[in-house]
Amino acid sequence: MPDNRVAIHGQWTSRWAFILAATGSAVGLGNIWKFPYIAGENGGSAFVLIYLFFIALIGIPVLMGEVLIGRRGHLSPAASVAAVAREAGASKLWSGIGWLGLSAGFLVLSFYAVIAGWALSYVFVSAKGSFSGASPEAIGNIFTALLASPWQLIFWQSMIVGITVLIVAKGVQKGLEKTVTLLMPGLFLLLLLMVGYAMTTGSFMQAVEFLFTPDFSKLTGAGILEALGHACFTLSLASGVMIMYGAYLPEGVSIARTSIAVAFIDTLVALLAGLAIFPIVFANGIAAGEGPGLIFVSLPIAFGQMPFGTFIGTLFFIMLVFAAFTTSISLIEAVVALLIEKRGTSRPKAAFIAGFAVWFAGLGTVMSLGAWEKITFNSLTGLDLKFVLFNQNFFDATAFIATNLMLPLGAFLLAVFCAWVMRDRDTAQELGMSETSLVYISWHWTMRIVAPILIVIVLLHAVGIDVLPLIGLSS
Repeated sequence: MPDNRVAIHGQWTSRWAFILAATGSAVGLGNIWKFPYIAGENGGSAFVLIYLFFIALIGIPVLMGEVLIGRRGHLSPAASVAAVAREAGASKLWSGIGWLGLSAGFLVLSFYAVIAGWALSYVFVSAKGSFSGASPEAIGNIFTALLASPWQLIFWQSMIVGITVLIVAKGVQKGLEKTVTLLMPGLFLLLLLMVGYAMTTGSFMQAVEFLFTPDFSKLTGAGILEALGHACFTLSLASGVMIMYGAYLPEGVSIARTSIAVAFIDTLVALLAGLAIFPIVFANGIAAGEGPGLIFVSLPIAFGQMPFGTFIGTLFFIMLVFAAFTTSISLIEAVVALLIEKRGTSRPKAAFIAGFAVWFAGLGTVMSLGAWEKITFNSLTGLDLKFVLFNQNFFDATAFIATNLMLPLGAFLLAVFCAWVMRDRDTAQELGMSETSLVYISWHWTMRIVAPILIVIVLLHAVGIDVLPLIGLSS
C-alpha cells in the first residue's frame, strides 16, 4: 500500500495494546468454558499436546495472514481485502472474504451475548449465596429456570450488548484499548486467584497430571479432529476480528512476534483455566467431560459445598464476564467500522445501530431456549431432509452455520488469498521478512498447502462427513 495510507478509525498506541486486544478477543468464553470440557472429553493431556501442535502449525500462520491483510488495508475487513486484492491485480470479488468474516462474527455475537448473559446473571446468583448448601437438584433448577424465562434472558443479554455498545462507542483508544488494558490484567488476576485456591483442594496434582501427562491411548481420531478444529478457531480466526484489529496496528510492529504472543497468552489462559477448574472437579467427584453443564451446573454444585464457595464462585463468574466482554467488543467492532466507512455514521450512532441489530438477532436464540426449542426447518415444512442443519432449532442452526460452515470456509479462503493471490513481495514486506528467509518460506507454504488441506478436513468433519478413514484415523 502507498505510504500515505492511514487508518481512518484510529490506531493502537502500542504493540502491547494490540496483543491485549487480540488476546482478549481470542480468550473469550471458549478458553474458560469450552476448552476444559473438550479436553476432559478427549483424555486430557494427550488432547492438549495435539492442540498445541495445531496452534503452532495452523493457528499462528493464519492469524499472521489476517493481521497482515488488516494492516495493509487499514480498513474494515471487506474493504481491506478489496484494497489488497486490487493492489495484487485480483478481482474485487475477493472482498467476499471480509463480508463472510464480518457476517460470521455478527452471528456468533448474536448468540454469544445470550450465553454471556448467563454468566453475568450467575455473578449475582453466586454473590447472594444461592449455591451455598443447595442440593444438586436445586442448583440444576436455577439454570433450568433461567433458560425457561425469556424475560430474564433478554434482560441479561441486553446488559451485555448495552455495555459492549458503550465501550465501542468511545473509539479505538478510549474505548477498546482502555477496556482491554483493564479487563485482561483483571482476568489474569482472577484466574491466578482461582488457581491458587485450586492448589488447596488436595486434587491439584491430579489436575496437573491430567493436563500435562500424555496418554495417547485415550486420544481418538475424533479427538484429534476436535483439537484441530479448536486450534483453528480459538484465536478468533475468520470472524473479521483480526483483520479489523490488524488495521489498527502501527507500522513497524512485528506481525510474527505479536501473533506468537497472542497465541501463547491465549493458550496460557486455557491451560490456567484447566488448572483452576479440574482440581475442583476432581475434588468433588465431578466427571471431567460433562460438557457445557460443567460450568453452569456442576461447578456451582461444587461451589456450594466447599469452604469460601460463595466467594470463589462469584470470582469465577466475574472472570467469565470479563472474558465475555473482551470478545464481544471485538466481534462488534468490524460492523461499527463498516457503518462509519460506508455511511459516514458517527461512531456512537454506528455502535448503537450495530448493537441493536445484534440484540434483535439474539432474540431468536432466546426464544430457541423456550418456545421455539422444537421448531426446526423440517418441522415447519414437513420435510425430512437428512442434513444435520435442518433438524436444529434457530439457536443451534445459527451456531452451526457460523462456526461449522462460515468460519472454516473463511479461514480456507484467507489462507488461499494470502498465499495464492497476494504478491509474495507484499506479504513479505508486511511481515518484515525476506522472501528467501526460511521463516517466510515456511509460513508461505503452510498457508499455500498445509492450512487449506487441514481446514477442509475440519469443514468436512464439522458438517458430518466421516473423514477419519480418509486420513488414516479411526474413531
